[in-house]
Amino acid sequence: MLRTFGAEILARPDGPFAFRFILQPLMSLLMATRDGIKDARTGRTPYLWHIASTDPQSRRAAVHEGLRSTGRILLLGVLIDGVYQYKVMGGLVRPLEALAIAFILGFLPYLLFRGPIARLARIVLRRKQSAGQ
Repeated sequence: MLRTFGAEILARPDGPFAFRFILQPLMSLLMATRDGIKDARTGRTPYLWHIASTDPQSRRAAVHEGLRSTGRILLLGVLIDGVYQYKVMGGLVRPLEALAIAFILGFLPYLLFRGPIARLARIVLRRKQSAGQ
């Protein structure tokens, strides 16, 4: 079962709807950029570090915030993958595979890039502030 799962997931970039392997991470990166800049302006700690180093209550709130930011991307990813599965697998739809693909393409880039974007935005904001003084 696990071998089938892996083989089917690895076959997706070559099949129909391959555009989502570019579109979903790009949209996720845009959301990470928006939220990372907001983090830099408010002085919040980097997102992934905040999730890894805080208490469970704050961690839950931070993950919820990230899911809220990428929710539409994740939902669209699940729907597109469901249509892909229906067409390619002859009417068979595996929801867990669709969820895994949506998470990998839609939330993982957000999780990985929001912190570095916030750090870069802090540098840019500091330079603007020091140039304006």
